[in-house]
Amino acid sequence: MIFDSHIHTKFSADSEMVAAEAVAKAKSLNLGMVFTEHFDYGLELYGKKFTFDPAAYMNEYRNLRGDNVRLGVEIGMRKSARAEIADFIAQADFDFVIGSIHLVDDYDIYYPEFYVGKDKETAYKKYFRHIAEEAAVTDYDALGHIDYICRIAPYDNPEIDYPTFSAQIDEILKIVVDREKVLELNTRRFYSARAVEELVPVYKKYRELGGRFVTVGSDAHKVEAVGNYFNRALEFAHELELTPVTFRERRLEKF
Repeated sequence: MIFDSHIHTKFSADSEMVAAEAVAKAKSLNLGMVFTEHFDYGLELYGKKFTFDPAAYMNEYRNLRGDNVRLGVEIGMRKSARAEIADFIAQADFDFVIGSIHLVDDYDIYYPEFYVGKDKETAYKKYFRHIAEEAAVTDYDALGHIDYICRIAPYDNPEIDYPTFSAQIDEILKIVVDREKVLELNTRRFYSARAVEELVPVYKKYRELGGRFVTVGSDAHKVEAVGNYFNRALEFAHELELTPVTFRERRLEKF
């Protein structure tokens, strides 16, 4: 069974999705699923903190957990919160941990303030540098959405542009491979043929460096997004000779 390994429900500050509805949607698509609620220490949205009570999470969803449903977390990697991140992960027996960058220089890159006074090269090099620094030390299983910045960057061409940033991206990929971690294939932007095309050299290089596995995640915050663009993502992985996997009890599982 294929797993959607990146899903947010009401335990995430930016989602109101009901877990049972997400499970039903995944079942209708013949998908397994991993809930990956947000823990981004110090980050707030409209007064809601990007954290949750791990014990309450595990307790409320314990009857859903099983062969087809796993309980994980998406960690917002951040130098100033390394101790808090390690403590949070230790509080529960998560099946899966995604490590992501949402803040650069303690600015939330979702908002335009981060980009003021920065051209694309400056902003993207900062972003990739932060990923490399934290991916080298944080506890995680899969590195999340390497192209996250492309969702919101205000430039004429916001795409990842591997030829320009190959040195920075290769450093990240080497860290992932050397630490025997996995790269996520996030389908959030797979509606765009251009976005998919721009990811090809990134994942091709990951394969050349020794990467063999990817997790596939919709990054769904609403039930209708569960499993989005999975057929294309699975074709993408097959074309680049990468094997989709998921995790259970922090151990890699092939489908």
